[in-house]
Amino acid sequence: STAIVHAPHVRHIRAVDISDNMLDIARRKTAAAGITNITYERADVDTLDLPDASVDAVLALSLLHLLEDKEDAMARILAWLKPGGIFVSSTVCLGDFMPWFKVIAPVGKVVGLMPLVRTFTAQHMADSITAAGFTIDHDWRPPGGRVLFVVAKKPG
Repeated sequence: STAIVHAPHVRHIRAVDISDNMLDIARRKTAAAGITNITYERADVDTLDLPDASVDAVLALSLLHLLEDKEDAMARILAWLKPGGIFVSSTVCLGDFMPWFKVIAPVGKVVGLMPLVRTFTAQHMADSITAAGFTIDHDWRPPGGRVLFVVAKKPG
């Protein structure tokens, strides 16, 4: 749905997800909306093959807290972006409101009840983004919100 909203404002969107079901839903919504500038593919941040400095913007929505190594993912994203390219992230920051989840999450993963979910604070997330080499142009949390939205830029 996010790609469909942005499609009228850009030349092309390459939308990626790990779920075939989500991609099928997105393709149907795109066709119903008559949008032709979105392509969909099944991949993840580790298997997506993009040349360095080849994209203007990357949206990582509800992704970074689900990765084994978010720092490696952000390094890949930084490499993919053209100089001055934009990185937009929305990340749930469980450490700010459920610090005890840091103990529960690994147990849930080991026993097969839940996927990998990282627990960190909004400050840790912002620090990770700048440590990856981005400059943060804007960050925002809705009042009472648990998600940190960040718009960051690759220098250059």
